[in-house]
Amino acid sequence: MPYTFDESRKRFAIAQKTIAGGINSGIRLMEKPVPLYFTHGKGSRIWDVDGNEYIDYQIGQGAILYGHAPDGMVEALSEQAAKGTHWAAQCDLELEVSQRLCGMVPSVEKVRFNNCATEAVAAAFRLARSYTGRPKILKFEGHYHGWLDEGLVGFANSPSEWGPDDAPNSLHPSQGIIEEVLERFVVARWNDPDHLRARLKPVGNQIAAIIFEPIVCNASCLEPVEGMMQTITELCREHGILMIADETITGFRFGIGGAQSVLGIDPDLTIFGKAVGAGTPFAVLAGKTKIFEPIVQGTTIHAGTLNANPLCLAASNWCLQHLESLGDKHPEEIHALGKILMAGLSDLANKWDIPLAPQGPGLVFHTTMFKSGQREIEPIKDYRDYFRRHDASRWAHLRRYLLEEGVRAIERGLWFLSLAHTAKDIQETLDRSGTAFRRHAETWST
Repeated sequence: MPYTFDESRKRFAIAQKTIAGGINSGIRLMEKPVPLYFTHGKGSRIWDVDGNEYIDYQIGQGAILYGHAPDGMVEALSEQAAKGTHWAAQCDLELEVSQRLCGMVPSVEKVRFNNCATEAVAAAFRLARSYTGRPKILKFEGHYHGWLDEGLVGFANSPSEWGPDDAPNSLHPSQGIIEEVLERFVVARWNDPDHLRARLKPVGNQIAAIIFEPIVCNASCLEPVEGMMQTITELCREHGILMIADETITGFRFGIGGAQSVLGIDPDLTIFGKAVGAGTPFAVLAGKTKIFEPIVQGTTIHAGTLNANPLCLAASNWCLQHLESLGDKHPEEIHALGKILMAGLSDLANKWDIPLAPQGPGLVFHTTMFKSGQREIEPIKDYRDYFRRHDASRWAHLRRYLLEEGVRAIERGLWFLSLAHTAKDIQETLDRSGTAFRRHAETWST
């Protein structure tokens, strides 16, 4: 029988009396038919208050690379909690974590710890402007860099406000921002090296940094086209611009060196989040020694009461040790499992004549639900293409049936594999998905 969600509905109704909107992050309202309440998770599985068990591919929005409640990390957190949860001072764990990070990622020579990646991005922008003496940042449409005034420029805006293809507008999807922030950004389209060169040419001497997601997981899991990374590297060198790789999602998921090692790039600054703390509020601003000099000298402020919190450091230290122990097995094993899952979902889509196609490297991928006549043309390459061709309403319809059959993907179509997923999980996922695809095909109408 399909899952029901009565207990989550009851709790959501109660929550709306004391919590603004009933949730503590706006994106959680996307979950239909109701934002779910969970009791516990273990490995690749998670259970809600109605007793429903899910094979989890949301996996904490990508943060739970190691699976839910991994035994070793549970002990590490418990041991640290018994010693103390916060001192607003230094401890040996921050030496261990910083040394591991500098040893694992070739571009990382120095680090500063933060509570979330949104905060680390804000620090990176401040540091880039301070180091270069330049006012502007170049970012790409559809790349997500946190929810603050600067991070969301060029993200999730109405198509009527995009501006022309050759000159995207610098817009923000939220009201209440500092309007002058928009003047400090140049927005470019992703995966078009010639466009990027043209966009930068008249403003190169004003740009402090170019920031990007190496693989754009938030918009159809877009991998960079040939020449994109080389073009960014060349332009940064030519114009004296800092390169900022936002590896909040890709960091450590793509191996201990991050996506930057896979793609062969050498960023000046890198943002690490999610997997680096395995579900604890922990993020890292990392990069070259010389770039951190304004922070070292105190001319650029970076602070925070909870920075380098011992509990978060204990979790991160366990995570990094665990990844080191896997050696070459990571990320090859979850990459292979992801490819099997993608192929199986494609087979189901073909069987039921559903215009769905998985796209991405495997260990993370996106299930694009194409609008009529759009599946047959080339893969999606940029945000505008994704927005125009993805049928969000039809995907939501299928996603609801997947949820009712115990398969939990992210609301916008993203799937994450964790180190806890197994071949048995993949087969069970496809068995459950078969029922969901059939129900969708039998009930969907335009």
